Amino acid sequence: MEHVGAADTTAFDWAAAGPADLHLHSRESDGTDAPGDVVRAAAAAGLGVVALTDHDTVAGWGEASEVAREVGIGLLPGVEFSSQLGPASVHVLGYLLDPASEAFTGERERIRHDRIDRAERMVHAIGRDYPLTWQHIEQHSAPGATIGRPHIADALVALGIVPDRSAAFEGILHWQGGYYQPHMAPAPEEAIRIIHDAGGVSVLAHPGSRGRPVMRMGVLGDLVAAGLGGVEVWHRDNDAPSRRQLLADAERFGLLVTGSSDYHGSGKPNRLGEHTTEPAVVAEIVRRSTGWAPVLPA
Repeated sequence: MEHVGAADTTAFDWAAAGPADLHLHSRESDGTDAPGDVVRAAAAAGLGVVALTDHDTVAGWGEASEVAREVGIGLLPGVEFSSQLGPASVHVLGYLLDPASEAFTGERERIRHDRIDRAERMVHAIGRDYPLTWQHIEQHSAPGATIGRPHIADALVALGIVPDRSAAFEGILHWQGGYYQPHMAPAPEEAIRIIHDAGGVSVLAHPGSRGRPVMRMGVLGDLVAAGLGGVEVWHRDNDAPSRRQLLADAERFGLLVTGSSDYHGSGKPNRLGEHTTEPAVVAEIVRRSTGWAPVLPA
């Protein structure tokens, strides 16, 4: 991996690089593929720029960067930060932040440890009614991965308890399913400040989904005041009314607008490049960042 300043990006033509998908996951969190394989698949799908944004971990950055150079694709190393707004989970994408930032490192590890504790509590509760154990979860997660509900879903599928991940989340793992356990996470404003202080650029992930907590509670202005840089508008979980509102909000607050697949490999139906981000927005994210350098495509 290269620290910011290792490459001159000021004159780089991001439009010539090709389509940009800025929200991908590997098995370092809840995707199904290795970081390098995610990058290879993106290149094979015709993408020119991608961002690896695993949940609360940067463990895949090194491998993804190496493969990006091999296949000639641009890479914006990133993370999807977990935060909490009242009872609702809110995710914040952070691009090109310094992973050695003290505040980021401390919060990231705290969230990861709490995620594991929460998953263990959920598995224990589910195990009272179904033949599920922690050993089953370990079989469906990479060593050191950020374990969450998707790994529990994969174990439930493998055991034949549910047909697929979607069914697991609609039933057993739903927050009203009887087994749901809360987990500790910072407020969205704090997550944004941590990303900003680490030299990164923050983008609110799929804000029209998950019951639209940010839009419903009218707190977008507070997030902008905390340093929010953009909103992920073009995402399959944002419906048409949400997209219209988000575009209006982006114009009102001067926010960047991104589009992404939220690819998880075979773990979700999301397909690489189904939504993309304009080259000018990619260039602006790179220009604003002071934490880490992107991998430039050949």
